[in-house]
Amino acid sequence: MAKALIVYATRTGETEKIANLIAEGIRFSGHEAETKKVTEIKKEDELKGFDAVVLGSPTYHGDMVQGMKTLLFLAEKAELNGKIGGAFGAFGWSGEAPDRIFDTMKNIYQMNMVSAPLRLKSSGLGGGQKMAQDYGREVAEKMA
Repeated sequence: MAKALIVYATRTGETEKIANLIAEGIRFSGHEAETKKVTEIKKEDELKGFDAVVLGSPTYHGDMVQGMKTLLFLAEKAELNGKIGGAFGAFGWSGEAPDRIFDTMKNIYQMNMVSAPLRLKSSGLGGGQKMAQDYGREVAEKMA
């Protein structure tokens, strides 16, 4: 059974809800998924030992929150090359954070990314719950 790590930064709790829904989608597919708040990751070694790493941050003032920026610098040393990756986030107006995280994972870490980042205004609006779970399933398909 493959194992995924979902690390999220959150301001209002919405990105955390999305992270948990993505984890559900991975578990529905028969794989393990662990969620951690960005502040729980202190060393790059804590990102190792997973088949997939999915990172999420809300967009705040057109960018990801500082905790995720810090994690991205840490993750550069975690040898994620070739691992499965995904990026997600909640947003109010613009939603740039998931795109920036996705591009970093794909182009700098050289990860095997899912089709696109997941951007949701809310997990509770317009099918957001299903979209987040389906994103988890997409990650799980690459892990199979």
